[in-house]
Amino acid sequence: MAETLTIGAVAYDPKVVGIWEGMRRYFREDAGLDLEVVLYLSYEAQVAALLAGRIDIAWNTNLAYLQAEHLSQGKCKPLAMRDTDLEWWTEVVVRTGSGLRQLTDLRGRRLALGSRDSGHAAILPVHFLAQAGLVEGRDYQSLRFDTDLGKHGDTGTSEVDVLRAVLGGEADAGAVGSPFWAGVRTGQLVPAGAVESIWSSPHYHHCMFTARVGLPSADAARFTEALFGMNGVPRLKPILDAEGLQQWVPPRTEGYASLREAAALQGFLARRG
Repeated sequence: MAETLTIGAVAYDPKVVGIWEGMRRYFREDAGLDLEVVLYLSYEAQVAALLAGRIDIAWNTNLAYLQAEHLSQGKCKPLAMRDTDLEWWTEVVVRTGSGLRQLTDLRGRRLALGSRDSGHAAILPVHFLAQAGLVEGRDYQSLRFDTDLGKHGDTGTSEVDVLRAVLGGEADAGAVGSPFWAGVRTGQLVPAGAVESIWSSPHYHHCMFTARVGLPSADAARFTEALFGMNGVPRLKPILDAEGLQQWVPPRTEGYASLREAAALQGFLARRG
């Protein structure tokens, strides 16, 4: 067994530092597991480090998990995820009163999309619309906001751009992820009732702790046991809240099928660099 486990995470926001300082303190002081954290500026760099064995475990987006899985020929293994990772979906939204009511109304229209490496705001919307018979560039024109590339849509900045384009009339509709849409619906981002959803995608999974090739099963078990030990501990709730979950759960992989297919078709599973 390794004396120290090294975890990779992407610093998509300053809050990430505080989250992982709290996680590292818990693992060391409460769980007795020596943990070190390496922060990356992109998921591409993090996946490369995981494949090279420079880190033991990566906290990956759904796309980064699938890239690690694919490029390792299935040898990088899923370890754990958030309960909130099990229920993600994409919403297609329009200005209230636009007259658009369903996906077929997008034919000949402009659709705003988030960063091209965002599963929820770009890759999956294009995929699901194609399944519904609407092909990008043929049946609708896309307006893409490739903001914060490398972060896989984690920052939410490109979704803000999408919403602005819809409200400003640059786009007739826009694709955003369900957590962002929840913020819109509570009136935190735009005046209540300014936009409405005309379509919700099938549900899919999001983030996954992913183990490097050859990580000893004993080390993987030590990590997951300690991670699940955070569940239900009141003083650790601020860390879980900051990371957007109520509890850590064992991996479930069935919800990655749609993104796996979409990422393959759109070229996101090919080795780069």
